[in-house]
Amino acid sequence: MKAAIFKAYGSPEVMEISEVDKPSIKDEDRVLIRVVSASVNQYDNLFRKGYFPTRIENGLTKPKTQILGIDVAGTVEAIGENVTKFKVGDSVFGSCVGSHAEYVCPRQSFISLMPNNSTFEEAAAMPCAAQTALQALRDVGKVKAGDKVLIYGASGGVGHFAIQLALHFGAEVTAVCSTSNIEWVKNLGAHHVIDYTQEDFVHNGKKYDVILDAVGKRTFFSCLRSLTEKGVYITEHPLYPKYHPIQLMIGSIISSKKAKIHLAKPNDSDLVLLGELMEQEKLRPVIEKCFPLNEIVEAHRHIESGRTKGKVVLKIE
Repeated sequence: MKAAIFKAYGSPEVMEISEVDKPSIKDEDRVLIRVVSASVNQYDNLFRKGYFPTRIENGLTKPKTQILGIDVAGTVEAIGENVTKFKVGDSVFGSCVGSHAEYVCPRQSFISLMPNNSTFEEAAAMPCAAQTALQALRDVGKVKAGDKVLIYGASGGVGHFAIQLALHFGAEVTAVCSTSNIEWVKNLGAHHVIDYTQEDFVHNGKKYDVILDAVGKRTFFSCLRSLTEKGVYITEHPLYPKYHPIQLMIGSIISSKKAKIHLAKPNDSDLVLLGELMEQEKLRPVIEKCFPLNEIVEAHRHIESGRTKGKVVLKIE
């Protein structure tokens, strides 16, 4: 099968299209999926560059796992003996390492049936980013109706889902983005929008119950005075040095305000919920660009720019 691989760490140019072995079902709870679409995330950018914390997991000098991608949407081609939720021919979406390839074999607990009103591209855009936003707001921030929520990096992959989900929970949402993204962020439903090129929200005197830094650009200490007495600061980028766990631990000890690192924990129940919200038209991914698999280098260049609006998707099939 064809796959986008990288044999060495480095710039987007290390990515190449190559023929690799097609995966087979070795565990009885796995599903063989023919991939139609997969999204490209900052996860892929960091692993390709060989940022040090990722090398601990994927090899210090060269990558052990050479196929990137963690989001998938496609059709079921075969199922393991213990698979009970899916049948051959089902359209599914979910989480699976190595989805920048023609086939993947995820566990059935990491995938779900696609929403009826979703395209493959839209479904592939959701798993990692939407689950990160959902779990950060619901499980970590415990957002409820009437809470004031600020989302920093509101126009990005996680951020634009977070706006919609915070609104679903009944929160008053303040979105922080650049000038060029103000209008479409407003169209997502944010009550207030701050242009970070013109104003730093920490100086506006307002306080928030939850601050979600969806792009890893702020620190807990810089946000302290903008949190309510028991407010929660959440970042989903623990790979950046300024989010070292020791800093967050110290911050939480010396203050009643909490600092939390959150990364998505893939599971089928959250995928079902996200699919239901999409069918109810309460959640919709914004896809900025679609690249064919053979333009994987261009897709990585775009992600590396840090200016992505919504999601970037690969068309595999």
